[in-house]
Amino acid sequence: MIDELTDLVPASWCEELINRCLEEDGVWHGDITSASIVDTRAFGSFEVNARQAGVLSGMHVLLQGAHLFGDINLHPKCNDGDWVDGVIATLDGNLGSILAAERTILNILSYASGVATQGATFIEAIKGTGCEVCDTRKTTPGLRMLDKYAVGCGGGTLHRIGLHDAALYKDNHISAIPIDELGMRLGNAIAGAREDRNLSFVEVEVDTMEQFAIALELDIDIILLDNMTIDMLQEAVDMKNSVSSGVLLEASGGITIETARTIAKTGVDRIAVGGLVHRSHWLDIGLDAIDV
Repeated sequence: MIDELTDLVPASWCEELINRCLEEDGVWHGDITSASIVDTRAFGSFEVNARQAGVLSGMHVLLQGAHLFGDINLHPKCNDGDWVDGVIATLDGNLGSILAAERTILNILSYASGVATQGATFIEAIKGTGCEVCDTRKTTPGLRMLDKYAVGCGGGTLHRIGLHDAALYKDNHISAIPIDELGMRLGNAIAGAREDRNLSFVEVEVDTMEQFAIALELDIDIILLDNMTIDMLQEAVDMKNSVSSGVLLEASGGITIETARTIAKTGVDRIAVGGLVHRSHWLDIGLDAIDV
């Protein structure tokens, strides 16, 4: 699973991210603190410690761009996707280079591991229901691929990457279409989208049962049930089952860790949770000297 996810973050992307992080930290202008007190020839060894339990993510990204940190050796003790609590890697090399790279290394690991851990927490909350946890396009600007990689590390299902790889007709796409024209207009649009390119999936968002009944007759892969009550979700599941449709039902809209299981138990196939990213908390990961 993790091997498949690495396609999201190829070496060139990882190098670009690390370069941006080092640049914004002023590394290329010189670490004035270290330069004033650290011997340029000094060697250091450190442990990278997860100070709280969680799912590791971001190690692959660092390894792809480790050469940008200078004279440093990064030795992972764990792999992305592992549940960690304690030493996850060691660092050794030029002390000045390590001190300059420290914040970038910890930021990437802490941030990505926080997203992965949030995903794993949601998956555990709905365990046994047969429902999947999906991410959304509510990602940190400029870090979508890292966010999606981290969600995957936590065991989540990835939604579309962007606007280009799948068609998702949302409320703002169809709000101006009269209900008696909705089926025809969507049907024509979907046929055109499928003809235009090879799509990962076609999905339609609905927020009323009238819209749902129309969507259920379309050539689509997923119906997004937006902000529906539990009773409405159950009704939608029952309607789908009554016609033996193979379409997947995806619940969305403010789903929290407290409500996830109740929603999943209605029989929907997926829950889409923007909070995998925007409500996640960084994992506490630090760098501790073992030989300086």
